[in-house]
Amino acid sequence: MHKLPLLFLLLLLAGSGFGQKASFNITSYGAKPDGETNNGEAIQKAIDEAATRGGRVVVPAGQFVTGPLHLKSGVELHLNRGAFLLGSTKRLDYSAEKGMAMLIADSQQNLAITGQGVIDGQGRQLIQNLLELLRAGTLEDPEWKIKRPTERNRTHLINFDNCNGVRITGVTLKDASSWVQAYRQCRNMVFDSIRVESTAYWNNDGIDFVDCRNVRLTNSFFNTADDGICLKSEDASRSCDSIYVADCTVRSSASAFKLGTGSLGGFRRITVRNLTVYDTFRSAIALEAVDGAVLEDIDIRNVMGRNTGNAIFIRLGQRKVGAPAGTVRRVYIANVKVEVPAGKPDKGYEIEGPVYKEPHNVNPSSVTGLPGHPVQDVTLENIDITYAGGANKTVAYASLDSLSVVPERAPNYPEFSMFGELPAYGFYVRHAEGLTLKNVRIRTTGPDYRPALVFDDVQKLTLQDVTIPTAPTTPVVVLQEVTSLSMKKLTTPVSKQKAVQVLSSKNRKQL
Repeated sequence: MHKLPLLFLLLLLAGSGFGQKASFNITSYGAKPDGETNNGEAIQKAIDEAATRGGRVVVPAGQFVTGPLHLKSGVELHLNRGAFLLGSTKRLDYSAEKGMAMLIADSQQNLAITGQGVIDGQGRQLIQNLLELLRAGTLEDPEWKIKRPTERNRTHLINFDNCNGVRITGVTLKDASSWVQAYRQCRNMVFDSIRVESTAYWNNDGIDFVDCRNVRLTNSFFNTADDGICLKSEDASRSCDSIYVADCTVRSSASAFKLGTGSLGGFRRITVRNLTVYDTFRSAIALEAVDGAVLEDIDIRNVMGRNTGNAIFIRLGQRKVGAPAGTVRRVYIANVKVEVPAGKPDKGYEIEGPVYKEPHNVNPSSVTGLPGHPVQDVTLENIDITYAGGANKTVAYASLDSLSVVPERAPNYPEFSMFGELPAYGFYVRHAEGLTLKNVRIRTTGPDYRPALVFDDVQKLTLQDVTIPTAPTTPVVVLQEVTSLSMKKLTTPVSKQKAVQVLSSKNRKQL
C-alpha cells in the first residue's frame, strides 16, 4: 500500500525536471492576457501541437480567459507564477453535457497540470450569466426555480475520465460552480501541493475520485463549500482502490474527508495520514456505504479537528429498497483529536451548511449499521473528543427507555444529523459486530443530560482504557442487547455501578 508503483516514480521524476520537454507558449498561438478575450481556440492549438510530440504548454503571467480545453496524452499544462487561466463567464461557451469543465480529458495517458499559477472558474459570474439565460428562456432547467440550477448546467474546473498517469502539482484551483475537479475511473495519479479555494456556489467538492485506483494526494489545502476530499463509487462493478491521502488541511461546509455518498461498487485499501480539519460543518471523517458498496480495509490515522460539527461518522445504509445492503468492515481509525462546538462551525462562510430540519443538541460520533447487517470489525484507538455540551431537553429529548424508537432511516441521505436527537453525546453505536474502543477519552465542557456512550445491538464489544472525566448525569455508559462484552479500565468520576447501565440481561454476568 505504501510503496509507489513504478509509474508513480516516473511521474514524480518527470515533475522534478528530469529530462527536457519541448515548450509551447500559448501567446505564440495568439492567446491574449487581457482578461476578456476567449483564448480557447489559441490554447487548444498549443495543446494539439504539443500532443504530436509530447511537451509542455506554458501559460505565462497574465489573465487568460478560456472556454473548455481538451488535454491530450503526453501534454503538461504548466502555469507560470502570476498566470491566471480564467474560465469563461458565458454559460453558452460550454457544452450541455453533464460534467462539463474547463479542462477535459477522456481516455488519455501521461497528463500533467503543474506550476504556481491559478485556474479560476469564475463561478460567481458564470452563475449570474446562467440565471440570466434561464430567466430569458434561452436555457432550460427543471430545478432552478425550486432549488438551484442542476449540475449539468454548472461547470467543473477539471473533469478527467478513464485516464492513466496523471500528475497535478503546485497549482491553485478557484471557484468552480460545481465540483472543482472530478476524476472518474482514472488510475495511477499523483497530486501534490495543490491549493483549492472554492466557495462560490453549491456542490463545490474540493476533489472527487470516482472509482479510481492507485492515487496519491499529499501536502494540499482545501477550502470548499461542500466535501473537501471525497471518494465515490458510481459503478457497481468498480471501486476506489489503493488510495493514499496525507498531510492535507481541509475546511468544508460539508465533510472534510468522505467515502460516499455515491457508493455502488466499493472502497478498498484507503489510507489517510495527518489530516487537519477546521471550521467544518459536518464530519471530520465520514465513511458511508448506502448503495450496496463494499467498504473495507480503511486505515485513518492522525486527524486533528477544531470547530467541527462531528468527529467520526460511519454509516451502512440502504437507499434503494430491495437492493443489497452492502458491507462495511475492517476499519481502523487512530490518533484523532477533535473539538465539537455547540454552534454552527461554518457560520459566516459564503456558503454555509443547511439548517437542520429537526432540532437537536450537539451530535455524537456514530457507528450505525442496519438490522441484520452490522458494521463489522471497527477499531477506534487513541481518540480524544471534546464536546461543548449545553444540551437542553427543551431543544430535543431522547430518553434511554426509548432506544428502540430511534429511527433506522435506511434510505435516507447519510449525514451525522440524520437520526435527529440521539441518546448519547459522545458515541452512539447501533447494529455493529466486532467493535473496539481503545484509549478513548470523551469529555464535555458543559452540562449534557445524555450519557457519553450508548451501545445498542452490538456483538463483540471491547472497551479498553476508556476515560470519561466528567459525568454531568448518570449513567455514563448504556448497554442494550450487547453480547461478548470485554470492559477493561473504564474510568469515570462515579462508581462503575452508577456509571454503567444495562438495559438487557445479556451483559450482566460480564460486568
